Amino acid sequence: MLEIIQTGPSDVRLRGRFDATQQQAAFEFFDELEGPQTVHFDDLEYISSAGLSVLLHTQKRLSESGDMLKLRGLSPHVRLVFEYAGFDMIFDIE
Repeated sequence: MLEIIQTGPSDVRLRGRFDATQQQAAFEFFDELEGPQTVHFDDLEYISSAGLSVLLHTQKRLSESGDMLKLRGLSPHVRLVFEYAGFDMIFDIE
């Protein structure tokens, strides 16, 4: 199960597992975001390619207006998923 928590106007926290079962709800949430956003992954246990696609779609949409997603607090396992997919070259990851 994935929890998406808006902790501020430009801060989002992810908790749980981000997989295909949560993809539609995540698309709906992230499609509402505007402006630069920081997504905190401290409490995210797992991300699948479905989760990556939501984030990539959001990054592309935000970049059209000069904004971007910043990703923070990735666990070593989640960071490896981003690196294997080449997404560490697309996102600002700290």
